[in-house]
Amino acid sequence: MTDIIIALFLAFAICLVLGPVVIPALRRLKFGNTEREEGVQSHLKKAGTPTIGGIMFLAGMIVASLIFAPKYPQVIPVLILTIGFGIVGFIDDYLKVVKKNSDGLIAWQKLILEFVIATIFLIWLLKMTDVSLAVRLPFTGGKMMDIGFWAYPFFYIVVLAVVNGVNFTDGLDGLASNVTSVVAVFFIAASVSLKAGIEPAAAAIFGALVAFLCYNTYPAKIFMGDTGSLALGGFVAACAFMLNMPLYILIFGIIYAIELLSVALQVGYFKLTHGKRIFKMAPIHHHFELCGWSEPQIVARFTIITVLCSVIAFAAI
Repeated sequence: MTDIIIALFLAFAICLVLGPVVIPALRRLKFGNTEREEGVQSHLKKAGTPTIGGIMFLAGMIVASLIFAPKYPQVIPVLILTIGFGIVGFIDDYLKVVKKNSDGLIAWQKLILEFVIATIFLIWLLKMTDVSLAVRLPFTGGKMMDIGFWAYPFFYIVVLAVVNGVNFTDGLDGLASNVTSVVAVFFIAASVSLKAGIEPAAAAIFGALVAFLCYNTYPAKIFMGDTGSLALGGFVAACAFMLNMPLYILIFGIIYAIELLSVALQVGYFKLTHGKRIFKMAPIHHHFELCGWSEPQIVARFTIITVLCSVIAFAAI
């Protein structure tokens, strides 16, 4: 518990201190967010808000985790996937904000980079740790299932789905930060329970996200950008595999899954019906906005759902 507390508060302090330094610096550099004209109209006032703020909580998480890495080597693969996807997100943000390329990385470029980073994590996982790709089955008392060769394509599908799900969740002030901070608490509890050794990294991301929320809650003074959302997706995916819990993502990560599914359904239905839509707008949090829910209401309700589902997921262990 002492290590968890130290990692948590150290990451919190680093991110909190960086706020008054990073936010003005990003404003001077004109690293401002751009809002789509066809998006939610109330979001147009957010144009110009500093983005790429994910570097703040990443700094806190990395420093706090590395301090405990000699004692907890299992945090290294978590850092690999988190930092790796954070770098991809930073490149994407840089192209959009600085180079004024509205598309950022082309889809195939992003996919290749994500595939390479996921592969590095997978090799480290299998060669440098005693963690396998066996899948822990929920509500079975800890039974594991080895799916053989299919574990490899399953791994890549889950990683890419989680990263995109978290990325889609980052659409409202504080939404991805709140939801993922709850998920981080679940990872702390699960890691301690299973003696998995990733609790310092999970505690660090929780502490850093809580500090980031001081600047990211509605109305946000800074956005995490793809730098932050892709990094958080990497963190969630890495912890899930370190705990052999990819199936549990459908429980504690229900919000990520719903956000991803809403986009897939919207796009698929739009193409099949030549222009019709299921939701007023996707991802689904925008649908609720257009139904009259305020941003704080959506964030609070999605966070409560995550808390309840995380409790269920912990019981499922």
